[in-house]
Amino acid sequence: MSERDALIWLGVVVVCVIVEALTAQLISIWFVAGGIAALIACLCGVHFWWQLACFLIVSTVALAATRPLVKKLLVRKKVCTNADRVVGMTAVVTEEINNSLGQGLVNVSGNIWSARSVDQSVIPVGRNVQVQAIQGVKLMVLPLSGAEQNA
Repeated sequence: MSERDALIWLGVVVVCVIVEALTAQLISIWFVAGGIAALIACLCGVHFWWQLACFLIVSTVALAATRPLVKKLLVRKKVCTNADRVVGMTAVVTEEINNSLGQGLVNVSGNIWSARSVDQSVIPVGRNVQVQAIQGVKLMVLPLSGAEQNA
């Protein structure tokens, strides 16, 4: 065992713990596990290259084993806004929707929105449409069929 090697691995562990503590995401926790494994190998008198191999293997295994779970747990949920509630609603075209001219307005729940046609069709004034999505400040809409127009 080299005292210098032990100090190196202890330093790696401490630096990784500090980096982990200073960040909001899991960045170096896997290297902490690898550093501890290498430190244990060092204390057992294993040659430095085997310590390094131990560090790399344990860090890689820890990363591979836990990263998918950690990503799943830390995934940010989509924050819905009041605007999101219009998706799926029926709107009335108040200005002809023509994607190639970049024009179109709809009225949905008493609010006027810029709108574009999902299927690139021209939709005349007075036609009922269904809101499919929001892209920026525009509603993406599809015209309702004749039966749905009367409902």
